[in-house]
Amino acid sequence: MTWVLVFALAPACVLVAVKRVRVLGWLGPTIICYLIGILLANLPVSVDHSVSMMTAQVAVLVAIPLLLLSTDFVRWLRLARSTLISFLLACVSVLLVSAVGAFVFKDAVADSWKVAGMFVGVYTGGTANMSAIGLALGVSEETFILVNAADVVVGGLYLLFLMTAAQRVLLKFLPPFRSSGGGEPSDGAGRSFGGAADPIAWRPFSAVLPQILTALGVAVLIVGASVGLAILLTGGLAETLILLAITTFGIAASFVPRLRSLEGAPEFGQYLLLMFCVAIGTIADFRQLSGSPVIFTYCAFAVFGSVIVHYALAALFRIDADTVIITSTAAVYSPPFVPAIAGVLKNKEIVVSGLTTGLVGYAVGNYLGLALAYLLKP
Repeated sequence: MTWVLVFALAPACVLVAVKRVRVLGWLGPTIICYLIGILLANLPVSVDHSVSMMTAQVAVLVAIPLLLLSTDFVRWLRLARSTLISFLLACVSVLLVSAVGAFVFKDAVADSWKVAGMFVGVYTGGTANMSAIGLALGVSEETFILVNAADVVVGGLYLLFLMTAAQRVLLKFLPPFRSSGGGEPSDGAGRSFGGAADPIAWRPFSAVLPQILTALGVAVLIVGASVGLAILLTGGLAETLILLAITTFGIAASFVPRLRSLEGAPEFGQYLLLMFCVAIGTIADFRQLSGSPVIFTYCAFAVFGSVIVHYALAALFRIDADTVIITSTAAVYSPPFVPAIAGVLKNKEIVVSGLTTGLVGYAVGNYLGLALAYLLKP
């Protein structure tokens, strides 16, 4: 119980810290929460790993429907043609490169087909997808930890590129963004997702608590219904079926306007992911992480390989640099990073398309990741 409280309260402390300390704000709460977990794991304290894994799994499964609830899929289909094409190219790129990587690293990485599915999940959706796919595929605890750690390190390097040189580099072979004449400073639903260092919208908690509790109740019902469906159809806890059902029910719920307009749902989903980061970090061991550099190599191959393919395909389709950057951000990371990158690009017009694309990524990531994994399964 003590460790559950640590996992629940640590993200709140981190969110306060990143608001007040500039360096921490630059790192972002996700990386800091991972580091806190890893620090706890390597201190002379006894961490119950079973509690850590259970917390991580529950947090991810509940976070998925919360993140999907606020997504307007019909509106996403009406976005600019270049945004849709760029995101589709990003998905194709990560599918292709992850599949190639599964063959390249099959002798060095155990169950490389499962790792490929996890990479597709995280680099089209987000951390929730990667973790849920790993759970559904029965990935070993060691591989689970290593893939998450590699994602933090490699993802941090690409984020640094996006925030510094990406626009200048891409403008050398991609056309510049053409303004439509209006800014889009919010997600179209009257709320902001904040920057990479601020995934939770800061407003009076009492004002949104009833809506958060409603959204949480819906998410728990979706998870419960998915588990019940799996038991009914298979007689057991079929993890893959549970994940697909949670995703499908979450998408279906988003078509109910009253549920889609619930404030605080995606923000609370992001908070649960920060809890996941702390919990999964406590299972990490520095000796274990340093002993498997091949996972980091595979991750770097997946990230930078898919990014290069995405950029090359975007050049063929003559998609502008800013749109490519923001859709890459939405795919490789998640919605909270979109406003921060848009700020670096000094382009408010791409915020809405980036946020919406990132949310859609949460939906398609599970399907694509599981599909590729089973396609590659020996």
